[in-house]
Amino acid sequence: MTTALVTGANKGIGFEIVKQLLAKGVDVYLGARDVERGEKAAADTGARFVQLDVTDPESVRRAAASIEHLDVLVNNAGVVGGRGQAPGAADLDVVRLAFETNVFGVITVTDAFLPLLRESAHPRIVNVSSSVGSLTDMFAHESPIAVAYPPSKTALNAVTLQYAKALKDTDFKVNAVCPGYCDTDLNNHSGYRTPAQGARIAVEMATLGDDGPTGSFYDDEGVVAW
Repeated sequence: MTTALVTGANKGIGFEIVKQLLAKGVDVYLGARDVERGEKAAADTGARFVQLDVTDPESVRRAAASIEHLDVLVNNAGVVGGRGQAPGAADLDVVRLAFETNVFGVITVTDAFLPLLRESAHPRIVNVSSSVGSLTDMFAHESPIAVAYPPSKTALNAVTLQYAKALKDTDFKVNAVCPGYCDTDLNNHSGYRTPAQGARIAVEMATLGDDGPTGSFYDDEGVVAW
């Protein structure tokens, strides 16, 4: 049976990724910082809970030590990094928080679980990014002007490519996905897509066949420009 770990999964898009992977017969570890909320979410879905704070390396190490087998890692945990954060008026502590979770947290978790993933016959890594991090579209697109969240997702896209490049001669598939503007706590529920809709592309990339892409950035409509 395929086994997956989804970070930041006690609510929102992560919660829906867990549900959809379970529906496909995947054995899922639901990762969350908060034990009470994580255990409830796991009980509600039938997943297995693992306490994991992506900004706490010790919790990540404990989580990795508690899992014996892993085929799929979905790095879903993320933060906006505060409202505003416009150029010229940014709180650097808030910007650092965005990068700590959205970039450094992904590296911490991925590196901790790479040994387990290397033992899988079909290892998959999916990084939940955003099209607001697209350098191609950032200037012309009506995306938020902020030096926290969009640049952190740009950096995450670069990190995704670095892992894909390092693992290109293996069975790994490493990709980034954009779930779209979903109705979640992240945006004060202003999104027009449901979390279930946002989860679909992550699930699709998490269950790629061996002929699937690697080092790519996808949303529901196909390839997203870097």
